[in-house]
Amino acid sequence: MRIANAPVSYGAFELTVGIVPNVPDADRVLDAIAEAGYDGTELGPLGYLGKGELLDGRLRRRGLALAGAFVEIRFGTESLGELERTLDSIAGHDAKAVLCDKGPREGEVDLTAVSEAAELVRARSFEPTFHPHLGTRVQTPPEIERVLAGTDVPLLLDTGHLRAAGGDPLAAVREWGDRINHVHLKDVREGVFCELGAGEVDLAGVVAALDGYAGWLVVEHDWIPKPGEEPDAQIEAQARNRRWLREHAGV
Repeated sequence: MRIANAPVSYGAFELTVGIVPNVPDADRVLDAIAEAGYDGTELGPLGYLGKGELLDGRLRRRGLALAGAFVEIRFGTESLGELERTLDSIAGHDAKAVLCDKGPREGEVDLTAVSEAAELVRARSFEPTFHPHLGTRVQTPPEIERVLAGTDVPLLLDTGHLRAAGGDPLAAVREWGDRINHVHLKDVREGVFCELGAGEVDLAGVVAALDGYAGWLVVEHDWIPKPGEEPDAQIEAQARNRRWLREHAGV
């Protein structure tokens, strides 16, 4: 398995880029990811890491691979235009298309629409994965079970979101392991995401239970910069997260 991080760990995601003035730029984030010893990164907001040759060059110079690209869709009511643009942006990379329902938590997700999105991804020669996420129509174990039973879309295991939604990440590996093709490693304490090993998730147990898994483990440690707050402490936290995985999970 390979270990990645993501721009969201450094304060760069859809709710901050272009909105919060002190989000670190793409080069600083990619430098931090490479220097901490990660093998890759997820894409972050469209355009943040660049597109085409700019994106390719930034990754190549640092020896990083692209692990995945996150797409929010209100399945059943929105077009797949954002998904198409995302697939365009990751052309040439062996990255997962991370499909996520868009909140709010009203009603049930349209499984036919989820399947249609997955088929579009496959038609473009990418592999889809479905991300259960807090605040969406798929966050709890029963909601995840419904998606697994009603579609053939592989599953993204997000240890933090699942734990915060009342699930057991270790049990999830045991029960859904044959459907898991992408992993977001998060720790959580009293509903707040925290550094690896500082929370309630048995992360070492999860990694051990993923025996034979050959995909990405993506460390995510969501951070929203406060006004005037510099990213230095968060950059150091991501280096500690990488060391924690080596020392406590053997990866």
